[in-house]
Amino acid sequence: MSTKTVMIIGAGIGGLCAGIALRRIGFEVRIFEKVREVRPVGAGLSLWPNGIQCLHHLGLGAQIRDLGGQMERMAYIDGLTGETMCAFPLTPLWNSAGIRGYPVARAATQEMLMDVFGREHIALGMRLVALQEEGAQVLARFADGTESRADFVIGADGAHSLVRDHLLGPLERRYAGYVNWNGIVDMDAAIAPADCWTTFVAQGKRASIMPIGAGENGQGRFYFFFDQPMPAGDTPAREDYKSLLQGCFSGWAEPVQRLIAAADAGAINRVEIHDIDPFSTWAKGRICLLGDSAHNTTPDLGQGACMAIEDAVVLEEKLRGTDDIPAALQAYQQARAARCADLVLRARARCDVTHGVDPVVTERWYDELRHETGAAILAGIAKTVEGSPVYAEFAAG
Repeated sequence: MSTKTVMIIGAGIGGLCAGIALRRIGFEVRIFEKVREVRPVGAGLSLWPNGIQCLHHLGLGAQIRDLGGQMERMAYIDGLTGETMCAFPLTPLWNSAGIRGYPVARAATQEMLMDVFGREHIALGMRLVALQEEGAQVLARFADGTESRADFVIGADGAHSLVRDHLLGPLERRYAGYVNWNGIVDMDAAIAPADCWTTFVAQGKRASIMPIGAGENGQGRFYFFFDQPMPAGDTPAREDYKSLLQGCFSGWAEPVQRLIAAADAGAINRVEIHDIDPFSTWAKGRICLLGDSAHNTTPDLGQGACMAIEDAVVLEEKLRGTDDIPAALQAYQQARAARCADLVLRARARCDVTHGVDPVVTERWYDELRHETGAAILAGIAKTVEGSPVYAEFAAG
């Protein structure tokens, strides 16, 4: 089999993992990224055992362990009173999966993946403007006039994917009804325990804290996010983000106030959360989709990055040892579309419960949390993890 070439559009988590995966099986891989400087969107990622197992498969187990936080427990806290609603260990989940999950800093993870893939093979400032299949190759045109050809193209260019537009035409993104603020602060026991995923809930809002790996100063860090239901379309100035958070979470428990006070006003991200109705066409000819371009989801299951990493490993499996690239891309689509559609819709349903779409349903959830032993929550996470065909294959092997 002659050496095949692939262009990956997008240098995010999914695109980089796909590049690493396909190079393992002999492909010549180039990645094109539209931004001139990679600045990750979002401060942190939750990587559950299904995603971690895929990273081990790619030879990245030690690297991701070094970047991850030691998350041993989960706790839900009443955001107004500070009362613990429930708390339980994650050990049963790690034991049943045979591997633990890690929260990580998105920036550090993306930097690590870029180093492993090879920065010299990543072209920045390359905005795709057109794709065209020409026989057994695909021609890509970029805004600066550059043209490049490859045996196939992967669109890993995110929620606003131009590759997806090429395959399917524009698709409507659905606003999920809430804004997410996120960032990173130094660990502080007065905010949350260093080994616990702690989530404050009330009024259809959330303030959540996860331990991630140490920063350059050796200090342990928390990844945090706040969710606030509100209409879409507001465009506040970045310097106002912190005061807006203070207003939205006024009257909440003291740890939440400490978290907001500790946040660097200039480093808080604000994202209006959207998703896209699932679709089944991920590949046509010699072009396919991967990651958010294929399954844009709300973050309410914490599986967005894991889904993209799974995509990369399944794509590697389907392309291994074959010269029939269009058939391999169809097999990849068949293996992934239903799994990811299920997770997108489950995340959407979860989002509605946690963010007060129906206040009665949300209050009922709060009451359930006050009686939760952890069994139901862990069973839900395990269902998501073990539902991955990738995870099942590795667990069996």
